[in-house]
Amino acid sequence: MAKQFKPETLCVQAGWEPKKGEPRVLPIYQSTTFKYETSEQMARLFDLEESGYFYTRLQNPTNDAVAKKITALEGGVGGMLTSSGQAANFYAIFNICQAGDHFVCSSAIYGGTFNLFAVTMKKLGINVTFISPKATEEEISSAFQPNTKALFGETISNPSLDVLDIEKFARIAHKHGVPLIVDNTFPTPINCRPFEWGADIIVHSTTKYMDGHATSVGGCIVDSGNFDWEANADKFPGLCTPDESYHGLTYTKAFGKMAYITKATSQLMRDLGSIQSPQNAFLLNIGLETLHLRMPQHCKNAQKVAEYLQANDKVAWVNYCGLPDNNNYELAQKYMPNGSCGVISFGLKGERNLATKFMDSLQLAAIVTHVADARTSVLHPASHTHRQLSDEQLLEAGVRPDLIRLSVGIENADDIIDDIEQALSK
Repeated sequence: MAKQFKPETLCVQAGWEPKKGEPRVLPIYQSTTFKYETSEQMARLFDLEESGYFYTRLQNPTNDAVAKKITALEGGVGGMLTSSGQAANFYAIFNICQAGDHFVCSSAIYGGTFNLFAVTMKKLGINVTFISPKATEEEISSAFQPNTKALFGETISNPSLDVLDIEKFARIAHKHGVPLIVDNTFPTPINCRPFEWGADIIVHSTTKYMDGHATSVGGCIVDSGNFDWEANADKFPGLCTPDESYHGLTYTKAFGKMAYITKATSQLMRDLGSIQSPQNAFLLNIGLETLHLRMPQHCKNAQKVAEYLQANDKVAWVNYCGLPDNNNYELAQKYMPNGSCGVISFGLKGERNLATKFMDSLQLAAIVTHVADARTSVLHPASHTHRQLSDEQLLEAGVRPDLIRLSVGIENADDIIDDIEQALSK
């Protein structure tokens, strides 16, 4: 199915293909375990000699169907759902890094991911060097070390809204014999397909636009199958040398293009267990069925709101890559010609506390620690998600002290603008 249909059809149809007499709608397989007739059948599953279901921590039919849908949308060979976007980021790196290893990462990333990489993974002995996504190829290359195993970036960064030059990052990664891992949460595969520009692995916080209704936390990893692990075997012993916990099986030899995602499932998910519940996967699938309808509406509304804010004399600045004078406009036109996402950031003229006064006056837009769902929402990172940082630290993280993050929903754009108008007037 993945090859012959367009994204709109894949959103609705991919992943679950019922046979005669089976449910038309993807069922929730709310079971921890699956029955077999003989001990030998179960043994073959445990040895990875057969595919099938025996325990939901490793695989579940509901989850697999949804992972297949996302994989089809991204144009990959295999995918795995996780309990959250953070778990997806952690597994994506940890699948190829161990204590003593290093990776390079764009500094323009979500604050939670920054902390995961800079603080928590450092405690596991995995180090990271952050580089500006706008740095030259030479500057980014200079961050690589002999033990560097990956390059990581976000297609559109949260909340600084920088657009990643995917082709440039892929070129640098491949020159150093490592994969490019890209977080494609904000544009989704409806608006950007990083594999087509050289990315090797894609991660998502499915909590955002994919779910689309703020019901379910989740994540996903998708592998393109394009990176040649064997050609760089010395860098990736976990994939290219025998795994003693599976009787000496070597993932690249046993699973070919599926090596990376099979290892992530059968080793990391087996041992760490950050699974998405089948119930959440079911809700995610319902969200995915309308993703192709919602994304254009988010973008259309955000464009209208961004243009309104830019023309308003109470607004100091607006950051949205759909505005022709935005410094990310050209990259956005290259990688996302049909639209980017519904998230805008802007600042108001005057004191920093004006941001909170403005937000408290909004009636339609809600103040929530969330972004990218059907409802318009707003956040002031300096007062909320990043409140522990000084003004200097905020700027280092690409977050201005006056930055207001507005996630434009799919309501009527005029109603959203009217709400902003009345809040500004107060």
